[in-house]
Amino acid sequence: MNSELPVNITREMRQSYLDYSMSVIVGRALPDVRDGFKPVHRRILYAMFREGLLSNRKYSKCAGVVGEVLKKYHPHGDSAVYDALVRLAQPWNMRYQLVDGQGNFGSIDGDRAAAYRYTEARMQQIAEEMLNDIDKETVDWQPNFDETVNEPLVLPTRYPNLLVNGSSGIAVGMATNVPPHHLGEVTDGLLMLLDNPDATIDELMTVIKGPDFPTGGMICGTQGIYDAYHTGKGRIIVRAKTHFEENEGRTWIIVDEIPYMVNKAKVCEKIAELVKDQKIDGISELRDESDRHGMRIVVELKRNEVPEVVLNKLYQMTALQSTFGVIMLALVDNQPKILNLRQILGQFIAFRRDVVIRRTSFLLRKAEERSHILEGLVKALDLLDEIIALIRAAESPSLARAQMVERWEFSVRQAQAILEMRLQKLTGMERQAIVNEYNEIQEVIRKLRLILDDPNELLRVIREETQEVRDRYVDDRRTEIRDMGISFTVEDFIADESVVITCSHRGYIKQTPLTIYKEQKRGGKGRLGMRTHDDDFVEYMFVAQTHDYLMVFTNFGKVYWIKVHQIPQTDAANKGKAIVNLIGFEDGERAVAFNAVREFSDDVNLVFATRKGLVKRTVLSAFKNIRANGIRAISIQEGDELINVRQTTGESEIFLASKLGKAIRFAETEVRQTGRSSMGVTGIRLSDGDTVVEMAVINEDSGSILTISELGYGKRTLVSEYRLQGRGGFGSLNMKKTDKTGSISGVRYIKDHDSVLIISQLGKLIRLDLTTIRDIGRVTQGVRLIQLDDPSDRVVGIGLVPKEEESDEALEEILSESEAALEETGSEAGDGSTEQSGEDQEQES
Repeated sequence: MNSELPVNITREMRQSYLDYSMSVIVGRALPDVRDGFKPVHRRILYAMFREGLLSNRKYSKCAGVVGEVLKKYHPHGDSAVYDALVRLAQPWNMRYQLVDGQGNFGSIDGDRAAAYRYTEARMQQIAEEMLNDIDKETVDWQPNFDETVNEPLVLPTRYPNLLVNGSSGIAVGMATNVPPHHLGEVTDGLLMLLDNPDATIDELMTVIKGPDFPTGGMICGTQGIYDAYHTGKGRIIVRAKTHFEENEGRTWIIVDEIPYMVNKAKVCEKIAELVKDQKIDGISELRDESDRHGMRIVVELKRNEVPEVVLNKLYQMTALQSTFGVIMLALVDNQPKILNLRQILGQFIAFRRDVVIRRTSFLLRKAEERSHILEGLVKALDLLDEIIALIRAAESPSLARAQMVERWEFSVRQAQAILEMRLQKLTGMERQAIVNEYNEIQEVIRKLRLILDDPNELLRVIREETQEVRDRYVDDRRTEIRDMGISFTVEDFIADESVVITCSHRGYIKQTPLTIYKEQKRGGKGRLGMRTHDDDFVEYMFVAQTHDYLMVFTNFGKVYWIKVHQIPQTDAANKGKAIVNLIGFEDGERAVAFNAVREFSDDVNLVFATRKGLVKRTVLSAFKNIRANGIRAISIQEGDELINVRQTTGESEIFLASKLGKAIRFAETEVRQTGRSSMGVTGIRLSDGDTVVEMAVINEDSGSILTISELGYGKRTLVSEYRLQGRGGFGSLNMKKTDKTGSISGVRYIKDHDSVLIISQLGKLIRLDLTTIRDIGRVTQGVRLIQLDDPSDRVVGIGLVPKEEESDEALEEILSESEAALEETGSEAGDGSTEQSGEDQEQES
């Protein structure tokens, strides 16, 4: 007979592939939502349980466990079973290990475990919680592959292992990737849902904060957690935990924990490769100092490197930052389904309810059977003499049993129990023990029936058992969750450091690290701060941070902004880049003032000052939405121009200084706050030929006013020497102007913890410690601060920076020179002050 049948190849391939797909999905790759296990893991634990490899027993060879699993339950390769067994014992893969391994079980560096003939294993105590009730008819069973024994379809676990230990697997056309969680948080969520079945996912998230990985690490942002818990899918960004250490003037980045499922050795290899390929600068040495006490990867940095910048590069270019793609896919009634957090917990509660009901029914049946036997024994004790006589007269046990059933209406089981009763049960003590046991078992039966009849009592049992598991196995959370941004910006790879920004008269701008300018003694020759053309000179110089916004104010009364780090960084002698290539100026437009800000706050004001003495005050937040083509900042009268814009607190004081040596000090509140396009009000009245050269902002009376002339002379005078008056006056004398000093170039409000940078028209620059200049009176010409070699050279810019440390010996030398120079002009300064006092009073009034 021909056994070959013609079939449609397309239909056959489709059906065969579907059969194969379902076999992989149900039988190998996806976990069951109830116990969180794939078949291979379930079979391993069940085989170990049947072999008696409990947590309080001795270890047994893994070869025996693998053989038992293959022999009875899992008809696949031995390597698949052993690999699954090894994973259950690895602390970097399992949040709560289910197998206690002894021997070489691999490492987080990717080293493989030793062969199963060398390793030993037994169950962890927490794994026993998954099997304790398995012999009480709590779950369904099925025949094994050769139908010689039965195996459980699911384990009667007391905690939701799918969430606690997670699961990952690739099936056909689908995959699962459930992250591990903290047992205490998951059980708290279960208890919340038991107490309030209508609890929302958001309410559950107040106790279940997010995944808790065995390797620790840090979860960046909560949006991925929110998406995963609400939809079953999400992307969670996990970073390594690090800290910084200082060692011999260098900074070390110490990696203490790495993201889940990341190979530590490969991370180190990747870092070394990036350094070799010069994709990451600043790393001088890398070594792995991890030992049995914990992880420690040391990344040594070169001197003066910013550790935050290097660390951000490591996060971006290595697995020190990785993405965990959550797909909470599991089998529900043998059907794959994507579940949210509440559905997983709900499915587990339904499973626990079924397990407790089946266990209670089993225990009730056993109790009732025992009660039935005890009831017969108690009855037999009252008929003891007659029963003994009947047994002695009977020809066989079966005849005696039949006569007892017929004569006293015992059941067959009761009669058999009476026949099997030992003579010692006839003593008085044993008689009472039988009665006591009967009474006790009646109470047990009552409680078991209450669990089955009362849903609240059933939930109470589930709640108590959940709390017991929590109390027994809870530990500290390992993974930190931070609500922070996870996307990298350009600034994450740029050190937030102080830089000197210079802009020339012809509009060439650049930034230079502040650290290249070292403090010099007063009267020094300085260093070349910027190379300019013969017809160009440095016009603006100030200090900012690389992460600041730089607001650029122009002669048209407009304002633009650019990030400081977008300005090209060059060495001190380079002329920089034309500002028109960075900002879209109109024809004839040029920069006249700069202001560096970190954020556009409502608590900060901008005060504007013009060449003709007008001032205006506008809140800083009015400028936060600057367009690419700029916005109006102030209206400028014909023939006037903007000279400076400074930040104030609302309680500051304004100090205006003129070219001919006059100055006025008045409260900021004297200037009413106006909008962006307003013109301003009079700040100081000027004499013919005089103009305002600078504006300073005073925030407290304890500081000084530093005044520098265009020929390099300067002085500092206490703020208290300048009388506070109303705006719009002529002011008072600020510095004695002579042919030796020239006109006033600029002023600054200063403190002793500052240093000053002075730059000349020809690019000469010097940095001075302000403690080298002592406070003197207003009407003095000061001392020489910078030596200008070229007769045509002039001071055009000054800036304040944090002071550097200097030796006490050098500081004393500078102070002594300053005092000697001041003594040479002391008598002249004193006479001038006396002679001018009347004139000052007249003009101030």
